[in-house]
Amino acid sequence: MTWRALTAALPSHWTTRFAPAPTGRLHLGHVLNAIYVWGIAQAHGGHVVLRIEDHDRTRCRPEYEAALLSDLAWLGFEPDTIAPPQRDRSGRYEQALAALHKNGLVYPCDCSRRTIAGDAPEVPNEELRYDGRCRSRNLHETATLARRVRIDDGVEAFNDLLLGPQVAAPSLQCGDFLVRDRLGQWTYQFAVTVDDLDQKIDLIIRGEDLLSSTSRQQHLARLLGRVEPPRFLHHPLLRHPDGTKLSKSRRDSGIAELRAAGRRAAEVIGLAALRGGLLGDATAIAANDVAQFFVL
Repeated sequence: MTWRALTAALPSHWTTRFAPAPTGRLHLGHVLNAIYVWGIAQAHGGHVVLRIEDHDRTRCRPEYEAALLSDLAWLGFEPDTIAPPQRDRSGRYEQALAALHKNGLVYPCDCSRRTIAGDAPEVPNEELRYDGRCRSRNLHETATLARRVRIDDGVEAFNDLLLGPQVAAPSLQCGDFLVRDRLGQWTYQFAVTVDDLDQKIDLIIRGEDLLSSTSRQQHLARLLGRVEPPRFLHHPLLRHPDGTKLSKSRRDSGIAELRAAGRRAAEVIGLAALRGGLLGDATAIAANDVAQFFVL
């Protein structure tokens, strides 16, 4: 299967997005994602939207946003459109939540993570499934700011452009998930689904660590009225020898450090491509030339 065949089902003028969260500095894993996003768009007629995903106001910092924009410009990845940051879209999220509420699809929930976990031992990085205990509690709207969306039984199927056919049952995978937390913050699952709907994103290109989010986002998008779901492509991650993925919190292969060490932008892009399996040896690649990985 060629890249041209994989993207053939997309509209003639399609849109994708690069959507970093300003919770730390960019690292080589972000560069690999940018290679996929801009490279596929360059090779197959796509339009790139830059979106700052700052829904988590407890972790996002203005200095991180300024740094990621600086690093992206230094690398040479230029978006076709810059979308409003999520901090400016609360009114739209309220509107989307109200639509779900009108249809009886959301309810208040005051459960803590500890309550949900119960007596089960907590496994690091493993998602807790919510059992829907607050569905029938009839909590008053003022009891908590947190809201969950009702997820009924059933499966979501999609064809990942790299990984092939995928099937998952959100009700078994995560249960009713939060769309707004107890602090009044919009969750990742909710904010990105509304944004992808409003910004008419046709192809979502992201790391394979987010594969499990796809079924619930596809389901939520349908509840919000999206008729034609976006296509998805989940690419491999850059990992440490022990299998763990690169992390902002660990400042792994940070772009700032590579810049300070005297690396040129094209060298950094080439390094990310090499470590991501797109190159066989270390070669400098300019941002405008990353389409070469996706033309066949």
